[in-house]
Amino acid sequence: MTRYAFDSGAGTLVATWGTGRGDVAETIAQVPAAEHGVELAAALAGLARFQWRTYTHPATAAGDPDVVNGEAWRRAEERNRFAKVEAALRTPNLPDDDGCMLVFYSPIEESAHHVGRVLHAIGDANLVDRVVNEVLTEQAAITAAELGDLAGRARQAVELTRPEISPVQVHAADSLLRVNPLGTIDLFTELDPAAASVAAAHWLRAAATVAGEITGLEPVDVVAEADDIEALQVETPTVVLERLVAGETPTQVVVDLIADAIAVSEGKVRDLDGIIEAAQEIEESDEDDDLDAWTDGYRICRLDPTRPAIDLLEDLLGAIRGCWLVFSEADSGTPFEHAVRTEADADTSRLQ
Repeated sequence: MTRYAFDSGAGTLVATWGTGRGDVAETIAQVPAAEHGVELAAALAGLARFQWRTYTHPATAAGDPDVVNGEAWRRAEERNRFAKVEAALRTPNLPDDDGCMLVFYSPIEESAHHVGRVLHAIGDANLVDRVVNEVLTEQAAITAAELGDLAGRARQAVELTRPEISPVQVHAADSLLRVNPLGTIDLFTELDPAAASVAAAHWLRAAATVAGEITGLEPVDVVAEADDIEALQVETPTVVLERLVAGETPTQVVVDLIADAIAVSEGKVRDLDGIIEAAQEIEESDEDDDLDAWTDGYRICRLDPTRPAIDLLEDLLGAIRGCWLVFSEADSGTPFEHAVRTEADADTSRLQ
């Protein structure tokens, strides 16, 4: 999400955000009271963090938003607080004569009041207008990203993970992979990584199928075979292939893997039964060293919890390259890209 800083030399408030290739910066306003510059930047960063959390934690990914006080309902209520932000920035809650002050439970609304109180302390009407315009610009970027439009400020969504898949973004990723089945940097800099992972999973299945046909391997064994040629991340792509072959859709697999990682990032575990089962198997074994080996190698989730969608996309594209390595060693005389396109297009209904 957008980060804010105070340039003490120029006396300006600066906004920066990621693009997948590096950060860009924009000067937002002159801050007449330098002693409040860092405080204003920190308050705006906090507001942006809570607002972008509604993008990475949408209500639709948490159940029924009509169930009052449920997780989905709370997320939907928090997203609705966008409409309260401008008023909070312009007329924030302030301490009364007794030092008491109304504080909101909503992180977004209370963060907006915090920014408003800093602006009140500075006391510059022009700065208030510029900060309001900046916050509304950020909100518009979040709304655009929710709709699958990652142009302009919304481009920062390429560095975030959203456990909800945009069909628009999946189609765009599919088009890029059709041009180059091995993938390009644009998959990381132009698109939502979760949606790009859905398309990549579809193309990985096609790549593993054509590589398996020419070598006599099952598709689920191709990535492990490729690891003998060039070091690859094997486990996650193989699990994806196993689940696809078993009948799950790319969207189901990607959303589930990402949900596991998001849960872990919040200190939760979705698959407790799996952990218990694995631990029981170790306890029942006769090898004294098995428990240490298991704890050293066991992962609560298969993806990096700090960047799950990007981690998954990297693994899937690496696995497609692995399929190319296996296919190329077989030297069929047929171009890999052509064979994969033919297979991928044979059943586009799988791209869901």
